[in-house]
Amino acid sequence: MDSHTHRAFERLEIIETGRRRRWSDEAKLKIVLESLAGPRLVSATARRHGISRSQLVTWRRAFRAERAGSQAGPTFVPVVLAPVSEPPKPQMTTAVSRMEIVLNGGRRIVVDADVDAEALARIVAVLDQP
Repeated sequence: MDSHTHRAFERLEIIETGRRRRWSDEAKLKIVLESLAGPRLVSATARRHGISRSQLVTWRRAFRAERAGSQAGPTFVPVVLAPVSEPPKPQMTTAVSRMEIVLNGGRRIVVDADVDAEALARIVAVLDQP
């Protein structure tokens, strides 16, 4: 190995750039809402809180995505109560349909139109016997 290349690694400086900050969701939301309060407030808000503009824009996109996603689920709809009116009563027809059946030998049977046909056939068979 060349001694010139080896010397480049003899001195190593570590420069601390600061600790990485962790932001709670509430703090992020507060900063995002502050940046949305008026036009052209992204850079000013980012400087005030010591974060980069791109970080704030990323948070804003995430906030918009969360709001759009939350609208896909169930939502509340305003309700308007109307005064209760009584439903119209169905009108009953008083006309009754009847049939008159005259059997052999002059016998007559009078029945309503909604009579059970099978039951009527049994009765007619019994009464119509010679």
